[in-house]
Amino acid sequence: MTISRTILLREAIGETIRDLRLTTGRTLRDVSADAQVSLGYLSEIERGQKEASSEVLSSIADAFDLSVGELIGETATRMLAYETDAVVPLNRMAA
Repeated sequence: MTISRTILLREAIGETIRDLRLTTGRTLRDVSADAQVSLGYLSEIERGQKEASSEVLSSIADAFDLSVGELIGETATRMLAYETDAVVPLNRMAA
């Protein structure tokens, strides 16, 4: 049996931003300063706890020298991976 996982858009955006930040070797403080977004708010976005407005997403994308389209494209790729991965149900793993 195949179960597709789901991920909320805000979670996928947060994971994408975190991955971009870590891959580029930047700190939350670096990105928050470049994007002119508070450190706490950026942290909540990365953890999928807050939804970022289009203006905030634009600022964050700019901080990574990306377009909003590229940021959203990366996020869409992440969401598709979650939705199409086959996941073994926990009760079958124990058997």
